[in-house]
Amino acid sequence: MARAKDHHDGWGSKLGIVLAVAGSAVGLGNFLRFPVQAAQNGGGAFMIPYFVALLLLGIPLSIVEWTIGRYGGQRGHNTAAGAFTELWHWRGAKYLGLFGVFGPWIIYLYYIYIESWTLAFSYFSLSGLYQTATNETAMSGFLQAFQGLAPNSTFPNIGTAYFFFLVTFALNLIVLAGGIQKGIEFVSKVFLPMLFLLAILLVVQIFWLGMPGASNPGWNQLVWQGLGYLWNPDLSRLGDSRVWLAAAGQILFTLSVGIGAIVTYASYLKKDDDVTLSSLSAVGMNEFAEVILGGCLVIPAAFAFFGPAQMAAIAKGGAFNLGFVTMPLVLQQLPWPHLFGFTWFFLLFLAGITSSISLGQPVVAFFQNVWGWRRGKAVLVFGALSFLLSQPAIFWLGRGVVDEMDFWGGTVCLVLFGALEMILFAWVFGMRRGWAEIHHGADVRLHPIFKFVIQYVTPAYLLWLLGFWLYDNAKTTISMAAVAPENRPYVLLTRWMMVGLFVALAVGMRTMLRRRRRIHELEAR
Repeated sequence: MARAKDHHDGWGSKLGIVLAVAGSAVGLGNFLRFPVQAAQNGGGAFMIPYFVALLLLGIPLSIVEWTIGRYGGQRGHNTAAGAFTELWHWRGAKYLGLFGVFGPWIIYLYYIYIESWTLAFSYFSLSGLYQTATNETAMSGFLQAFQGLAPNSTFPNIGTAYFFFLVTFALNLIVLAGGIQKGIEFVSKVFLPMLFLLAILLVVQIFWLGMPGASNPGWNQLVWQGLGYLWNPDLSRLGDSRVWLAAAGQILFTLSVGIGAIVTYASYLKKDDDVTLSSLSAVGMNEFAEVILGGCLVIPAAFAFFGPAQMAAIAKGGAFNLGFVTMPLVLQQLPWPHLFGFTWFFLLFLAGITSSISLGQPVVAFFQNVWGWRRGKAVLVFGALSFLLSQPAIFWLGRGVVDEMDFWGGTVCLVLFGALEMILFAWVFGMRRGWAEIHHGADVRLHPIFKFVIQYVTPAYLLWLLGFWLYDNAKTTISMAAVAPENRPYVLLTRWMMVGLFVALAVGMRTMLRRRRRIHELEAR
C-alpha cells in the first residue's frame, strides 16, 4: 500500500497532534454518555471499575495505537490496514486492519447526524424556540418533533433537522479538505480550548452562582449532594459484572481507542516524535473533560433539579434524554437561560466536530493510500458515499437503525479491532521490539509493569469483553429478537448495507493492490 501523493502534509507542532487526538477523544460521549453510564450503574460504584479500565485498557491501548501509527507512517501507511502489514508480513493482515477503517466510517454515518442536533439546539437556545417547553413531556415532544418522529406545528416535517445536518456535514468536509495541518490541527487548536472554556463557565455557574430567588434556597446543597452521588461508592454494586462491562465500554468509547483514528493521526508523526508523553497528555485532557467537567455538569445539575430517583429514571432513557431534555430544563432555571442553553449545546457541537473529523480521516487516508488520490478527490468521494449511506440513520431513526449501527460499529468493531492490534503488537510484532518502539524518542519511560499489562492483561481483558458481549448480545441481536416486527426490515437492510460496505472496501483494496503489483512487475521487466 503506497503512501498518499500529498504525504508531505503533517502536524505543524507537538501541541497540534496532542490537541487533535484529545479532540478526537473529547466528544459527545464525555458530556452525554459518561453521565448516563455513571447514573445507570450506581454513581460512585461505577468510578472504581472505570479507573481500573483506564489503567488496564485505556492507557495501554492508547500508547500502542500511537506507536503502531508512527511505525506505519514511517513506512508510507496512514491507516491501520497498511500498518498491520508492517506488524505482520502476511497477506491477510491488511484485511484485519480494515476494521480500523470500516468501524470509524460506520460510526461517522450516524454520529454526524446527532452532532447536527447540537448545532440546531444552539440556535434554538439563542432564539428561545424551546423556552415554552417547561417540563419533561413538553421538551421530549419538542425533540421528537425536530427529529421527525412526532411532527407538530413547530416542526411539521424533518426539514429543519435535515438543514442542520447539511450544514454540519459540509463543515466536516471543509475541515477534512483542509488537510492535517491547515484543517484538522487548526480546528483542534481553536475549538478544543474554546470547548474547555465553555464547560468551565457552566461548571462555575452551576456550583457557585446557583439559582436566583428564595424559591430555590437548597440549590447549592443539592448540587454538592449530586457530586457526592458520583464519588461515594456503593461497594455492593462492584459484584455486578455489568458495572465492570459498562465502565470498560465507556473507557474504550471515550478515549477513541479501538477505532483506528489514533493510528491514522499518529501516522503523520516524525520518526523521533515522542508517542509516550503525547499519548498520556491526550488521555489526561480527555479525562479532565469527562470526569471533572462532564461529571460536574450534568449529574450535579440533574440531581439538584430532579432529585436522585428521577435522575436515575431519566438516565435510563438514554444520553439523548439527559442531554437534550433534562439539561435544557435545568438551564432554563439559571440566570440568562438563552446564553447558558447556547453555551451547553455549542460546547457539545465543538466536542462533536473534533471527534467526527477524526472518524472521517481514516477513510480519507485509506482512499489516498490505496487509490493514490489527492486529498481533494478523496474527501469528495468520501463525502458523496457518506452522504448516501447516512440517510438510513436520518429517515429510519425511529426504526432502531442507529442502535444497530452503534452496536456493530461502536461496540463490536471497537473491541474486536482493539484486541487484534494488541495481539499483533505484543505477540506477532513482538513485545521486545514493541517496547523499544514505544520508547524510541521518548522523554518519559513507562514503568516495566506496563510491559506485562500490554502483553497479557489488556489482550485478555479485551477478549473477555468481546466474548461476554457476544455471549450476552449476539443471539438476541443477530436474530433481531428485541426488534419490533415492523422495524426488522429496516434493521436488516442496514445490516446488509454495513456488510456491503466492508466487502466493497476489501474488494476495492485487493483489486487496486493487485493492479499496482502488475504495473510494478511490468516496469521491472
